[in-house]
Amino acid sequence: MNTMKYKGYTARIDFDVEDKILVGKVLDIEDTIVFHAESVHEFETAFHTSIDDYIAACEKLGQKSEKPASGRLMLRVNPRIHAAALRKAAHEGQSLNKWAERVIEQAARP
Repeated sequence: MNTMKYKGYTARIDFDVEDKILVGKVLDIEDTIVFHAESVHEFETAFHTSIDDYIAACEKLGQKSEKPASGRLMLRVNPRIHAAALRKAAHEGQSLNKWAERVIEQAARP
C-alpha cells in the first residue's frame, strides 16, 4: 500500500483506472476525508489542503480534530495487576504487549 504523511495523518493512495486519477483516503480516524488528483504533485497538494481544511472546520465548529493514534500506550497500574497480567500473558505464550493488545481490542469492540 502506498501512503503519504502530513501533520501526523496518513493518506492511502489508490489509482482509479476508469477515471485515470489518484484517489486519497485518510486512514486511522473515524471521520472520512477523501480527495483526488491527476498527478502526484497535485495529490500531495490536495492531501495537505484536505487536512488543513479539516482542522480549520473542526476549530470553526468548536470541535477537536480527530488525531490518529500512535500505537503507543503508556499505562500505570497497580503492581499486583501488572504481575497478574505478566503471568496470564506468559501462561498463554504471549508477550505482555501482544496479550494486552488482544485484551484491549476485545474490550473496545462495540
